[in-house]
Amino acid sequence: MTAVISSTGLWAPQDSISNEELVVAFNAWSDKWNAEHADAIAAGEVEAKPLSSAEFIEKASGIKSRKVISKAAILDPEIMAPRIPERPNDEISILAEIAVAAAKDALAKTNRKAEDIDAVIVACSNLQRGYPAIAVEVQNALGAGGFAFDMNVACSSATFGIETARGLIAGGQAKSVLVCNPEICTGHLNFKDRDSHFIFGDVATAILVEDESIAPEGAWEILGAKLATQFSNNIRNNFGFLNNAAPEGIGADDKLFIQNGRKVFREVVPLVAGLINDELAKIGIKATDLKRLWLHQANLSMNTLIAKKVMGKDVDMDMSPVVLDEYANTSSAGSIIAFDKHSDDFEAGDIGLICSFGAGYSAGVVVVRKT
Repeated sequence: MTAVISSTGLWAPQDSISNEELVVAFNAWSDKWNAEHADAIAAGEVEAKPLSSAEFIEKASGIKSRKVISKAAILDPEIMAPRIPERPNDEISILAEIAVAAAKDALAKTNRKAEDIDAVIVACSNLQRGYPAIAVEVQNALGAGGFAFDMNVACSSATFGIETARGLIAGGQAKSVLVCNPEICTGHLNFKDRDSHFIFGDVATAILVEDESIAPEGAWEILGAKLATQFSNNIRNNFGFLNNAAPEGIGADDKLFIQNGRKVFREVVPLVAGLINDELAKIGIKATDLKRLWLHQANLSMNTLIAKKVMGKDVDMDMSPVVLDEYANTSSAGSIIAFDKHSDDFEAGDIGLICSFGAGYSAGVVVVRKT
């Protein structure tokens, strides 16, 4: 059984925060913190908090704005974090709700009904809870059949989810698998850290993976896929059910997103470029055969260098489109947003690849051809 990508779906919050808005809030908090700790700073006991700027953010990341679910609280210097009200157990959870919205978009593009779905996978970085699985809640809310489960491979969750769906189809477990990537990334971001306060945004994507026998015309044949993981602490978040009631722990900051950005850049770029080149060689496709690379939207410099290493030359935005400027880093959803927004010009026979990479380290590449 050959699996194809029949469609993708996208949901994004209405609210957006520009770099300029984010910087105003961060600098107000930083100025207040420095004033409150002026004596300790003068005595050399603590370092003053630096200021941020829109220019610094764009140069460091390529990000200009980000979609967010909770704008007012993030921009409040007294809070500097999203505030999403808890819901009673008899209401759909926020993560399931946005996953369903993206799923409905994907289903509408193929005139597929929810009851046609045999399996639902929620593959994302930031699961709202341990159990019951968000995927089972999505399955229930949609009215889909079969079975459902969650999986987390950080920013690579979408590509790992696609390959898992392909395996379910090849094994005869399902003919139509819905992979959802709901990412409320602002919930684990430290908005008081100058080096990372700008990185993430919120969004949800969905990918409909199906057996080619039932797929619509113009689906995307999966020619090959490669997954890889390599343990690293250079991107980490220690928040979880074992410490959610103990905010201090070893260090309060390590319960939120932390990274050693320079090491990540040096180590991940060659890992990802090598993974892509190895898979292309394995399936007999030359880099020059590719029309487009839909890369994980982590950092503009990383994407530029990975694309250059794969293609052997500098490439333009048409070859390796960027959505960072509008959405920021949306973890597993980033490469799917790029694919969703920059694939309509493909004709039958055109080849491209979806690639993700992130904490773990983890990396996944899926090579597709328009049918």
